[in-house]
Amino acid sequence: MTALAFWLTCPGTGEIRPVEVPDPGSGEVRVRTLHTGVSRGTETLVFQGRVPENQWAAMRAPFQDGDFPAPVKYGYLNVGVVEAGVPELVGKTVFCLYPHQTAYVVPADAVTVIPEDVPAARAVLAGTVETAVNAVWDAAPQIGDRITVVGGGMVGASVAAVLAGLPATDVELIDIDQSRAATAERLNVAFAHPDAARTGRDLVIHASATEAGLDRGLELLRTEGTLVELSWFGDRRITVPLGENFHSRRLTIRSSQVGGISPTRHRDYAERLQVALDLLKDPRFDALITGHSAFDDLPRVLPQLADGTLQALCHVIDHPI
Repeated sequence: MTALAFWLTCPGTGEIRPVEVPDPGSGEVRVRTLHTGVSRGTETLVFQGRVPENQWAAMRAPFQDGDFPAPVKYGYLNVGVVEAGVPELVGKTVFCLYPHQTAYVVPADAVTVIPEDVPAARAVLAGTVETAVNAVWDAAPQIGDRITVVGGGMVGASVAAVLAGLPATDVELIDIDQSRAATAERLNVAFAHPDAARTGRDLVIHASATEAGLDRGLELLRTEGTLVELSWFGDRRITVPLGENFHSRRLTIRSSQVGGISPTRHRDYAERLQVALDLLKDPRFDALITGHSAFDDLPRVLPQLADGTLQALCHVIDHPI
């Protein structure tokens, strides 16, 4: 059969191309896509051609076609229905780390069945909530901790939503964009402008991808507090403030990203994804879906998401039925 796929043809420009989809073989499934999600951080960096050459291998998506910087078919937030292949999966709604394509064939173990009480459109958040789960595992918060999340974008808001489920935990989301206060309210977390943020925090999760956000995050920590750096800066070099009271207050900075799971967690990627999907049963996460567009509009929508013309957290792409 023939499907349609979105390709980045050169940095800043994309188009929809036809692609042949084979019949599924043994142990494979054919999926008809219902929705894909645009990861406004990583995916817009890819769209702008800003993946450093030394990160090309590390940044490959599981089912990426082509190579950085372009032409490349990229994406990893895909929800669809299994239409053929492994019998026990036919008719199931599944999540897969697949790009924006209307139908595709993958090994059956590359798809994860979505719980019946998670709406298909909300399930596109699974990849981002998986990142949030990894950040929380790396941060290892304790009951009653005072935690600040710097940056109210798609990843930061997901982290705040996950942390808000911990008992007796004081979670504050900070952002320079006052409109994110409404998102924080729907997620049941406190919100503040960085200038008014609470100090003396046990943990800070930094997800603003700005030097100013990193600076402010370190300022908010108590002595011997920890900042978990969740931002990915692409090809930008930034300054980390290791002078002033960084050493005297014995602060810690540690990295976190979705690409690896700490061996201390004793979990694999499938288990982590299942945790994310279970969390998505909570309707609070609908606050992270801020818009929908048709698949045919992707060549117009992605440039707007990349340059900020179209403001969004998670923008859902609805595929033709």
